[in-house]
Amino acid sequence: MKGKRISSVIAIFLLFISTMLPTEAAASAERTLKDESIYDLLVDRFNNGIGTNDVDVDATNRHAFNGGDFAGIQSRLQHISEMGFTMISIGPVFETDTYDGTQARSYEKLEPHFGTAEELTSLVKAAHEKDIKVIADFPMNDVSKQHDWVKNEQFLYTETTDGTIQWDSNDDALQQALLQAVVDFVTTHDLDGVRLTKLEGYSDAFVNEVIAVVHETKAGAYVITNEESDADFDATRHIAQEDALRQAFTKTDANSSGIDIFTDANATNIIQLDDLSGSRLTYEMVEARMFPPTRWKVAVTALFTLPGVPLMTYGSEIAVNGKEAPDSHPLLNFKTDMELKDLIGNLNTLRNQSETLRNGDFKMLHNQDGFMVYTRTSEDETWLIAVNNTSKTVDIKIPAEQIGEKKKLRGLLDSDLVKETDDGYFHVVLDRELAEVYIADEDKGFNIPYLIASLLVYILFLTFLFLVIKKGRARRKAEG
Repeated sequence: MKGKRISSVIAIFLLFISTMLPTEAAASAERTLKDESIYDLLVDRFNNGIGTNDVDVDATNRHAFNGGDFAGIQSRLQHISEMGFTMISIGPVFETDTYDGTQARSYEKLEPHFGTAEELTSLVKAAHEKDIKVIADFPMNDVSKQHDWVKNEQFLYTETTDGTIQWDSNDDALQQALLQAVVDFVTTHDLDGVRLTKLEGYSDAFVNEVIAVVHETKAGAYVITNEESDADFDATRHIAQEDALRQAFTKTDANSSGIDIFTDANATNIIQLDDLSGSRLTYEMVEARMFPPTRWKVAVTALFTLPGVPLMTYGSEIAVNGKEAPDSHPLLNFKTDMELKDLIGNLNTLRNQSETLRNGDFKMLHNQDGFMVYTRTSEDETWLIAVNNTSKTVDIKIPAEQIGEKKKLRGLLDSDLVKETDDGYFHVVLDRELAEVYIADEDKGFNIPYLIASLLVYILFLTFLFLVIKKGRARRKAEG
């Protein structure tokens, strides 16, 4: 009984200590696209959840359907959630000629290999229960010759040299049919938006109509694209930023000047290190004879802390390789080393908890030959991110006025602690190929209440152990 009382006292003291420790900023109550982080996958290449839809599936053939399905994604939602992603892009899901869904046969029927409409709806519901949004691709062109509208001769089209179909984008009847199709797609499956693809041939005016009708159909729904566009998308891809990131992080001591293109004005750009239509960043790293896990660690730190909406392709957590599809689209191996997963989760957690880290003012303090130091600031917080993508230890002096009075920099990835020195600077030192994310905390010297509470906890814990040992000895003596 005495032991139980002591345990209760210890628990109370631990709770007391936790209230004195610095806490992360709360996430914004109302999420906008600027608050999201996106995990981009292909249904067929993520996870095989059930076997009932595995007709003519061959997991050894990269060109064939490999068995991934909606049920497989649902069974691995915890994996995505643990990495902190707030939105999943599941790619094309309509009935298709190809495993990657890029040659749609319908704007209504789903690919049988991926599962049923009920299974997609179940996936979306399960994701929502984890506060994760789900979007899917809607291809505006380059559909299959077997598309329902082609077979029914509903609209004018032309056949391309690669055998796909291009709609007559100026046909009013086609445009109305597309508008209705995208509305039905979102409402039927309760999607949180769409990614419009294959925009070539359509005017910005019509694309804006599509965007508007999705917004009207479901409050808060997003419409993004994987292309550069002047239409009113919630977010678009920015090739120059993507190229700058790849240039900066493929190898050490690289020219990182391209990162200067990032500004607060790019807050709604989708930023990514690679995409599913080209070569993986890991492939570029290997070609440069670099060690991918180390490269990825510095790269993802930048990805989740620079201005923009971070998008990460599936498999980056295990440094998936591949020059082009289908080699760049392996079925995800969940049994391999997931060292990057924890770092991605830590970075995403910091981003999710801090409005400032997501949307605060951005300022580059230093950027030379792979060593970058920048801040994200607001009235409430100051963050300093240091990325050493060089082959040597580096150091930099940060003027105290950049951080604030009576502050200390607390590293949240590697537990580094930097205090202002007598010369009025913060001296940040980083080993080669490392990155650190610092939060500026109040520097109040020794935290006397914390030290006293900690000491009391240790005393009580030792007392508890002493009583347990004493009681054990008494019981053994009585039994003897």
